[in-house]
Amino acid sequence: MRMPALIAVALVAGAPVVATAAPVVLNDFPTEARADYVLGCMTANGQTPDTLRRCSCSIDVIATIIPFDRYEEASTFLSMGQVTGESGAMFRGAAESKAAIGDLRRAQAEAEMRCF
Repeated sequence: MRMPALIAVALVAGAPVVATAAPVVLNDFPTEARADYVLGCMTANGQTPDTLRRCSCSIDVIATIIPFDRYEEASTFLSMGQVTGESGAMFRGAAESKAAIGDLRRAQAEAEMRCF
């Protein structure tokens, strides 16, 4: 079994090796969520190979800005906010829904600047 170079150098140099916690996952979006986003993006922007590349880029950028849990939360708030009447009103007016949707909108704006 080969040792990573950095650890091998640390051991040779006599430096202490500190174990770290589980690695941070910066890109935790499931494939299904990515595909759903790309399909919706392509429906809105055209069904071309160029649009496929741009929409794929867009979800990749979004995934580096906000965690999937926050993306899912904002998507749920947006979906439930479309329900008419009192049921939808509680999702449209809640401070938490506005914050989550704001996070998603900022990530989408950054993705649009980078990809489109």
